[in-house]
Amino acid sequence: MANIFPKATNLILIKAMFALSIVGGLATVAVWYYFTPKYSRVGYQPVQPVYFKHALHVGQLGLDCRYCHSYVEVSGHSNYPTTQTCMNCHQQIDTKNPRLQPVRDSWTSGVPIKWVKIHNVPDYAYFNHSAHVNRGVSCVSCHGRVDEMNVVWQAKSQSMGWCLSCHRNPEEFVRPLAAAKPGEQSPIYNLAWEPPPGTRQAELGRKLVKDWKIDPPKDCAGCHR
Repeated sequence: MANIFPKATNLILIKAMFALSIVGGLATVAVWYYFTPKYSRVGYQPVQPVYFKHALHVGQLGLDCRYCHSYVEVSGHSNYPTTQTCMNCHQQIDTKNPRLQPVRDSWTSGVPIKWVKIHNVPDYAYFNHSAHVNRGVSCVSCHGRVDEMNVVWQAKSQSMGWCLSCHRNPEEFVRPLAAAKPGEQSPIYNLAWEPPPGTRQAELGRKLVKDWKIDPPKDCAGCHR
C-alpha cells in the first residue's frame, strides 16, 4: 500500500520539537531577565504628594541625610521626614509656594503626608538599616547619587545577587564613619566622597574590614530568618 504522506513528513515532529525548544529557551531567558529587579525596579520613580528636589536640598544646600531621615542610624528601618521637619524651614521659606500646599495642609490638619515608598525590601528578607550605616555603608551604595536627583528614583536593583556582591566583598564599599577633618561631613552621608589621594578604596576597605571585624553573612539564614 502506498504511503499517504511523503517521506519528508517524518521530520516534521523533529523540526517542531526543535523549534519549540528554541521558543521555550527564548521565553525562559526573557522571563529570567524581565522579571528581575534589575529590569522591573531600577528606574522606578513614583509621583510623590510633594515635589521635593533632593538635588536642591542635598546637592546645593548641603542638608545631611539624617536631618530628614533621622532614624537611619538607630533603627532597622529608615523613616520619611515628618511635617514638622519640613516646616522647620518652610514656616519662613517659600511660605506661599503652591507646591508646598500639601505640607501646609498636613501641618494644619495634623494628618501625615502620604509619601510613596520607593525602596521595598521583600517580607521574606531581613534588613537592618542601622547595622549597615554604622559599619561604613554609605547611602550612595544602595540609593545612588540622590544628591543629584530632582525626583528620587530607584538606582540599584537591590536584588539578592546585588546584596551578596557587597557581602562577599565589603572592602569595595565600606567607608570611614568620621570625616578626616573637623567640620566636614561624614563620608557615609557625603555621597560625593572619594578616598584620600593616593589611597585606593580596596586598600582602605580592607583595613576597615579588619579593624571593625566586618564579616557579613553569606548564607541563606543571614537574611532569610
